[in-house]
Amino acid sequence: MALINESHPEEFILLGFADHHWLELPLFIILLIIYPIDMIGNIAIILVSRLDPHLHSPMYFFLSNLSFLDMCYTTSIVPQMLCNLGSSTKTISYTWCVVQLYFYSIMGGTECLLLAIMSVDRYVAICRPLHYSLIMNQHICILLVSIAWLTGMIYAISEASITLQLPMCGVNILDHLVCEIPVLIKTACGEKQANEFALFWGCIFMLVVPLCLILASYGSIGHAILKIKSSEGRKKAFGTCSSHLIVIFLFSGPAISMYLQPPSSISRDQPKFMALFYGVVTPTINPFIYTLRNRDVKGALGNLVRSIFCRK
Repeated sequence: MALINESHPEEFILLGFADHHWLELPLFIILLIIYPIDMIGNIAIILVSRLDPHLHSPMYFFLSNLSFLDMCYTTSIVPQMLCNLGSSTKTISYTWCVVQLYFYSIMGGTECLLLAIMSVDRYVAICRPLHYSLIMNQHICILLVSIAWLTGMIYAISEASITLQLPMCGVNILDHLVCEIPVLIKTACGEKQANEFALFWGCIFMLVVPLCLILASYGSIGHAILKIKSSEGRKKAFGTCSSHLIVIFLFSGPAISMYLQPPSSISRDQPKFMALFYGVVTPTINPFIYTLRNRDVKGALGNLVRSIFCRK
């Protein structure tokens, strides 16, 4: 390992897949293709949610916030990944590592809460339809999203700040693709039990509690859907909810497997594949999951495309 004399180095070396050089070029090409697709897909969701009057509802307000969040999530890591995969140095400055750590943690924590809020929105829409517009009014929606962002920031700032207090003891090599809390804890020296404890309980609050709320909401939703007499109504309700459930498990599954185990027990390549999955793959396919399984969004996208070409 490269050693320096400072507790916190001026820069880190992100090894990535240095032991598997054959992976670097294919991964670089894949990310170079996926990143623009991610941006275009999420921007399209935001545009149709804002421009189509039929989509001016709480569900699409939350969906557009999720798309914006996914764009920020991916942008916080992919450009740096591309730089390192296309370079032989694979370095990241300490300052940028800290910035990436905060942003990456903020986006991840906020997304956990936003997905829970979206499940509550579906619960109210299906189980309390007569009171939906009263309960999920504009002020409540803005308040819920603001709480998600604020809580995500508080979680990220507290967890990242505690992690950054750990001495690196001159080690400036991170066996990862990005600066992420579990890997920094694993790499640091000194007493780390308190950090692992804080990370575990922070993740219980940010991952497990929202997931339990989601499962409780969808348990009630499933019971309510079975009571719908119209087969078309059941199909529409199930289609909307199934899209959300797919997104939840694609994001929560890898995140839980990564964050709810002691950093010292994390295998070498697990953080890299998990970061690629919940930081790149999931945000990219989210717009397609919602679009392909949602007739309203497909119609709005079609209208948007036609309006663009008709103007030309």
